[in-house]
Parts: sequence; structure tokens; C-alpha cells
Amino acid sequence: MTQQPAITTLGELKANNYSYQSVKDELRKNLIHNIKANKNSFEGIIGFENTVIPQIERAILSQHNINLLGLRGQAKTRIARAMVDLLDEWIPVVKGSSINDDPFQPVSNFAIKLIEEHGDDTPIEWLHKSKRFAEKLATPDVSVADLIGDIDPIKAANLKLSYSDERVIHYGMIPRANRCIFVINELPDLQARIQVALFNILQEGDIQIRGFNLRLALDLQFVFTANPEDYTNRGSIVTPLKDRIGSQILTHYPETVEIAKEITSQEAKAIEQRNEHIQISEIAKDLLEQISFEARKSEYVDVKSGVSARLSISALENLVSTAERRSLLNKDDKTQIRLLDFNGIIPAITGKIELLYEGEQAGADQVAEILLEKAMQTIFKQQFPEIKKLEKEGEKNEYTAIMQWFAEGNDIELLDNASNDEYQLSLNASNALNEFVSKHTKENEYFYKELVLWNLCIFQKIDKNKITNGYQFKDMLSDYLKNL
Repeated sequence: MTQQPAITTLGELKANNYSYQSVKDELRKNLIHNIKANKNSFEGIIGFENTVIPQIERAILSQHNINLLGLRGQAKTRIARAMVDLLDEWIPVVKGSSINDDPFQPVSNFAIKLIEEHGDDTPIEWLHKSKRFAEKLATPDVSVADLIGDIDPIKAANLKLSYSDERVIHYGMIPRANRCIFVINELPDLQARIQVALFNILQEGDIQIRGFNLRLALDLQFVFTANPEDYTNRGSIVTPLKDRIGSQILTHYPETVEIAKEITSQEAKAIEQRNEHIQISEIAKDLLEQISFEARKSEYVDVKSGVSARLSISALENLVSTAERRSLLNKDDKTQIRLLDFNGIIPAITGKIELLYEGEQAGADQVAEILLEKAMQTIFKQQFPEIKKLEKEGEKNEYTAIMQWFAEGNDIELLDNASNDEYQLSLNASNALNEFVSKHTKENEYFYKELVLWNLCIFQKIDKNKITNGYQFKDMLSDYLKNL
């Protein structure tokens, strides 16, 4: 942060050749500077470089109010907050003004009279750009008084003024955000009659409070956010209001797993500090992100509601914490993320997805497990040969030796809280499994061994039993005969 200017009066401001700029002028000027300098104006916004960001920049250059339309967890609010960095570092305001009056363009009765009375001696103060962001979540109970303002009877009584005096007005959030960026999240949730109150503010700058017809030339950059499903589910944006919003920009989810991984790594808390003793392989990160991709096309999940990027972020935090708890129990100095650790992310999934009727019938936990298995299959196919569901009698393939090992009565037990040595000993038991994995990959062999076992179970080549503190993998036929 640069040091606050030392200027304290209107006369000093004039002597320093200050000139008034609107907030939209500031945004446009600083964006142009960044573009010329090849500087990214939206640091930390990943995956929108060629889609959303160019549209945002065009809207700012056009000095438009903006509506960001997209499903939940698509960084809409983050984009709006990032626009603050395009404002000037400091701006002067008339000291004591409740609506950030510019000394050269005062709009409130208070500021106009103060300047008339004191002239060049009018005191000014400086407002930092970090204070020039206001945000309101639209809810059905928001009133015109909240946004625009109302008469304050307590102020009228204390000042002994009548209700016809303009000084009894208590300004709402929008006038108090004069010369700022003002964000209204979930705009369709705002009642239609409240949306109507925004018409003149967006277009002409007129506001009316309890009979006071005020001509306040408010200077604001409006940014609205909305979920496209809100147009039919909870409410709608009234047509005249949409007509007054200059640019409507569609956001989207990450288009590739690589982009999703980058977003999750950036947002997940405290992961870097834990990485010193908990290793997260790239294949584990791929599997984690694939769960969200599977959820967004699942027949159990309401895709219209969206599957937020927060699912992957929370899941990564849970995944690391699962491994961390295990290493603490075993007093292991270092450990790796295991496929078995993914059972620990179920709570992160169940709270982040809206289920359709079929999903409600299956249950949230069951749907989470289905999504995890679907993701396992997708990642498995990228690394290993296909497992055929049906085979001719006597036909052999690359998995035959592994299945034969289990058919001979062998099994593998993987326990949730097994130490590193116990975990590796269990997975090294089958030479057939060892040879198969080493043939196809030289990295993360233990994670891949688990992945092979899980997929053989998914395709019903071997059996998987849930035991008290883990899973047991064994031959299906021998297990069936034993139960008989």
C-alpha cells in the first residue's frame, strides 16, 4: 500500500491539479495500463483466460455494469472482488460525508453546503481502494430502505428537524457505496418490486426516499451475480432491469482436469505446509478432480444446480487430513496419499451435491461412493488395458494371473490405519499384481496396485468385503462357496 497523500484541504487539492474521475473511468484507465504492460488484471482467476476474462475486460472498457451468470462455485464473486485492484490507490472525499462525496463533484446536501461555507478550506480525507467495495447478498427480505434509504425518525428527533428536511434521510447501502464497486449476489432472489427500485439508479441516478425526489448523480460500478436456474426456480431478473445492465457474461466450470487441479491447489487451505510429510501424487489429484467431472454428468445429481469447485477443495483438505490422522496414529514421519484414504472425502462430497429423485432413493453416501468408483474407472482406463466384462471360456488376458492368484485362496487386506510398512507388505503379497503394475508404470506403484484391485472389483472379477477397519480383496467364487 502506498502512503496516504498529505493533502488535507480543497485548496491544496486544487493546487496539485487534481481532476475528478468516475469509478468507471478509473477502471477503464487502469485496465488499459495493464493491457499495455501485459499485466494480468485478474490474478488467481484460473481457467477463464480465453473465455470469461476477455469479456470482462471488454465490459470494463465499454464502462458497462456487469451481470455474471453462472452456476455456483464458478468464481463469480471472486471476479467482482478482483476488480478492486483496478481502482486508483487513494481518492479524496469530503470529510464527514456519508456517501464519499468528491470535493469537485459533491452530490449530497451536506457536502455542497460545507464547500459553500468553507471554500478552499473545506477539509478532505482519503479513501483507500480496499474500502471501495460493497457487497449485498440478495434475499427475499431485502427492502428498499436497506438498499436506497429511509427517513430516520431518531435523527429527526435529535436534530429537531421536520420530516420534510432532507437531513433526516438515512442513506442505504447503495448511496453509501458512491464511487465504489457495488455487488449484488444472487440478483433473482431480490423481489421484483425491489429490482424496480434499481432502474433509475442504473440509468439516470435518481432516487426517491419517502417523497424526497433527490437528484443524486451516484457514481457506481454495479456487478450482479446470478445462477441461470434462478430464472425459473426462485425468481427472475425483471426485463427492464436486464435491459439496463450493459454486459451479461456467462461463467463456466474448469474445462480440463489440469485446470481443475490448479484451482484446487490454489484454494485448499494449509496443504503446502502439510506437503512436507504427506506426499500427494499427481494420479491422486487427477482422481480427486475426476469425481467432480463425474458428478456434473451423473444421473443421480441435479446438474442444473451445479457441482461447485468447492467440492474438490474440501475433498482435498479432507484427503490430506485423513492421511495426516493415519500418520499421527502410526507415528510415521512421512506418508503418501492412498486410494483407501479417499473414503475420508465422502463427507466433503455429500454436502456439495444436490440429488435428483434417484439419488435421494440411493442415499447421499451411496451416490458419493458411486461417483468415486466412476472416477476410478476413468483414471484406470487412461493407464491400463480394458477389463472385459465377458470373456470366452479359457481365454486369457493380462489380468488372468492376478485373478488366478486370488482363486488359489489368497487375499489382500488393506486397513484404514495401517502403517507404511504394513500397507506395502499387504500390496506386495501378489507377485502377479506386482509384475502387472511394474509393466505399465514405474511411479506410484502402491496407489496403482490399489487402483487395479478396486477396478477388478468394480468389474466383478474379484470380491471386495468391507471389514471393521478396512477392506478385504479375495476371489469371488471361493467367497461365495464359503458363504454357502
